Amino acid sequence: MMYSDSDEDLESRNRKTVLEGREILERTGQSLARSEHVAIETENIGTQVVSDLSEQRETLLRAKSRLTNADEQLDSTRNILRRMGRNVLYNKLILILIIILEILILASLSYLKFKK
Repeated sequence: MMYSDSDEDLESRNRKTVLEGREILERTGQSLARSEHVAIETENIGTQVVSDLSEQRETLLRAKSRLTNADEQLDSTRNILRRMGRNVLYNKLILILIIILEILILASLSYLKFKK
């Protein structure tokens, strides 16, 4: 079979087109491989971020629990201090009453002694 120049040009152009298409396909394949690699790295980073956030959440929950406990203890301490303050006031009043009674007793004894 005899090829004419036109057939050879056509075959050459077809080969060139096939080679260009193959190069494009290879570049596309490489681009897809890079995209897949980036997607895997992104997924790994996302997994690590979720893990870190989970740990931070646990830390915050423990801190909240400790703060709640400290708040309850502060309330209890406040109540104890309030009771102690009332007891100190009652003790002062009792001491004042005892002093007043002693003064009255001394005054009445002095009055009775000098009246005789």
